[in-house]
Amino acid sequence: MGPGEMKTMMFRRLYWVTEQVQRGGTSQVTGVYTSIPDLIHRGLRWIGDHKGCEFRLTLVKLDCEREPLGSWQSPDFSDLGPSLDQFIETDEFSADQCAALQHELQRFSTVHA
Repeated sequence: MGPGEMKTMMFRRLYWVTEQVQRGGTSQVTGVYTSIPDLIHRGLRWIGDHKGCEFRLTLVKLDCEREPLGSWQSPDFSDLGPSLDQFIETDEFSADQCAALQHELQRFSTVHA
């Protein structure tokens, strides 16, 4: 890099938040992830006793005062696929990543029910 040149760094602006939701509605954040691969490999897990809990996945924009971009809850994570289409169109996520996430969420819900 020469004098006067500034290296532009790309920061992720979308984050995945994972939570365990108790029957009474209280929740415990179990992780925050910047990518679908990290979410799949590290985030789809339970912490401690999860009997009677549901798993919630929320997509949020960093440094934003608006509501989350989306929130989906086990056991079926309904509407996740169509909701992610807009992020595929803007190249935030790839179609393959979104398909992998849907597959892994289905597996996670089935195995850990």
